[in-house]
Amino acid sequence: MSNDTHYEVLARKYRPQSFSELAGQEHVSRTLQNAIDSGRVAHAFLFTGARGVGKTSTARIMAKTLNCAEGVTHEPCNHCPQCIEITKGTSTDVFEIDGASNNGVDDVRDLRDNIKYLPSHSRYRIIIIDEVHMLSTNAFNALLKTLEEPPEHVKFIFATTEPHKLPVTILSRCQRFDFKRVTVPRIIARLREIAEKESVTISDGSLTLIARKGDGSMRDSLTAFDQVLAFCGDTVQDEDVATLLGTIDRRLLAEISGALFTGNTQAVLAGVKQVDLVGYNMRQFCQELIEHFRNLLVIRSVARPEEILDLTVAELDELRGQSHHISPLDIQRRLTLFLRAEAEMAYASFPRLIVEMALLKATLLAPLVPVQELIDKIKALETAAVHTPVLPWETARTAAPSPSPASPVDSHRPVSPGHTVMPTTPEPRPPAGGGGGGGVAEWGRFVLFVNDKDRQLGSVLEHGSPLKQESGLIEIGFPAGSYYLTAAQDAEFVADVQRLAQAFTGVSTTIKIKGIEAGFADAPLSLAEKKKSDAEQRMEDLKQEAENHPVIKEVQRVFASNSIDVREL
Repeated sequence: MSNDTHYEVLARKYRPQSFSELAGQEHVSRTLQNAIDSGRVAHAFLFTGARGVGKTSTARIMAKTLNCAEGVTHEPCNHCPQCIEITKGTSTDVFEIDGASNNGVDDVRDLRDNIKYLPSHSRYRIIIIDEVHMLSTNAFNALLKTLEEPPEHVKFIFATTEPHKLPVTILSRCQRFDFKRVTVPRIIARLREIAEKESVTISDGSLTLIARKGDGSMRDSLTAFDQVLAFCGDTVQDEDVATLLGTIDRRLLAEISGALFTGNTQAVLAGVKQVDLVGYNMRQFCQELIEHFRNLLVIRSVARPEEILDLTVAELDELRGQSHHISPLDIQRRLTLFLRAEAEMAYASFPRLIVEMALLKATLLAPLVPVQELIDKIKALETAAVHTPVLPWETARTAAPSPSPASPVDSHRPVSPGHTVMPTTPEPRPPAGGGGGGGVAEWGRFVLFVNDKDRQLGSVLEHGSPLKQESGLIEIGFPAGSYYLTAAQDAEFVADVQRLAQAFTGVSTTIKIKGIEAGFADAPLSLAEKKKSDAEQRMEDLKQEAENHPVIKEVQRVFASNSIDVREL
């Protein structure tokens, strides 16, 4: 390489000087050359695209083509005084203005006044405004009239990375050319050409890493190449490039993804450790992992992935070999995990842990059963169910005969599902004989009688426990501090219950209300508590029956699930 005191960086040294040297923008070059050859050169051009793709270089080439001393041709000679002055940036007829620092209305007014004069020794006065979107609104307004009807000797060329920020009135007055990102193979080819001119020994793998570092920008790739040469000299090693640029070797990504699909958690976490040891940013690693799995997904999903992916032939072949046995759906599920992890890392204190968790989830992810396979198994289950005993709770049962009015009734015993047994209201006991025998059944008959007469009174009594039932006396206990105790202690409530008790038993009955503490051993269950207990016991019995049924067991096996929810029909 050159040992001159004055070193010119590669991005400037190998800047395109003609349309033929403009890599990756053939659509722009061809259109401009045809316009020049046919004499249809517009008065204003707008070049848009990402940074470092050749917008300003194209503007200079265009200026040289229009002002070349050898005539207006589709390629500048680069030897005449006009071409040399434009290349060096010293031409008095080509003004290259930075829109970021000359964005005021006064700057545009000065420019508008200067372009009235004829060029000093060229055909055209050419105004190149870089980053034109930085001009203020007033500056754009001052430029409008001149831009629409400029003098015949003036050409405008605007360049911007953000065309959406330009007013529509400016866009409508310019011919717009959109510059593409330069593909990785094109950047690699250009870097290889420069490496040969600079007598540098470097592998295609290192050039690929440098090209990817540029992210579609030729200038950024050349800057990274300059940095590599400053570090490595004339002989470049792959390991040095990966360390210097802070990029993950794609072989490591392939190893991690390969271990992931084979379920090797040890190798997956070892790969993360290796990434961390070299000091690589974990979020950037996650992003490269996402890009890697996106490439795998595209390869498995389309017939011609080379038309979509910006990869070399060798990389495509390697990814095809890695993904040929993996379904697109399995790749997509894992890609979703990495996307979620990358979003979480923006606010995380432990980015490595998030990456490790996402990789472990992806490694241990159970394979999905194809939908058609599930449908076939369900159909098989339906066929088998025809020859299988019906579930107990689906059997239609005949309702038990209604109890006679004279017999005690437990209105809260379990009832066969699908059949509702309407409780028969017990007739009041005849006054003759007087007595009012005790027991839970007798208390249940009394509450049922009260419910039939006054639903509000009955709903309170359902939460009471019969502490004592004698002829002429009923003592009822309610949970201390509860709403039901407060309601039962009301004098009007007691009087109404006493009146109904006399009608039920045939004798004058005193009602006593007492508060009982939780866990009071001598207090029987209230009807509400008994109803709840019976329902829970019934559901537990039904669940046991369901879990032991052969059809349910087969469903659990097919869907790989042990959970079951039982409901009465």
